[in-house]
Amino acid sequence: MTTTTAPRLDPRVIGLAHYAGRAVLESVLTRHGLDFQQQITLRLVAVADGPVDHDRLVEEVVTSLKVDEATVRGVVEQLIAARLVEADGSEIRLTDAGRERFDRVSSETGVYTARVYADIPAQDLETAGRVLTLITERANAALAAVAE
Repeated sequence: MTTTTAPRLDPRVIGLAHYAGRAVLESVLTRHGLDFQQQITLRLVAVADGPVDHDRLVEEVVTSLKVDEATVRGVVEQLIAARLVEADGSEIRLTDAGRERFDRVSSETGVYTARVYADIPAQDLETAGRVLTLITERANAALAAVAE
């Protein structure tokens, strides 16, 4: 559905953008035997400068995805079983297979990302980034208040 006027930024617009982008990502992930939670977890290990503390990894994924700790611990175990990461005591590190899978998925999704963001002025992207970061901070604060 194409409109001539830009919609006001609201939860629906943000949600539609999120789910459209996630659907693209998940279509790529499925071809590579990964799901969304596995990719988010794998990415945190892949972009780290070295081994990642297991508990810190779980905490970051819980915070990012708003899922429970047991679910994330299960995801880490799935990645270990698939030999994409390995555990050495409390440290989690990427395996060669994990690096290869992450790089392949990143390369494929990068093509789609480039298409999606093409021709959007840098200033608009910066503004959107600031606004979405502020919304995320406020939503996280509201979630923390509800949890108290």
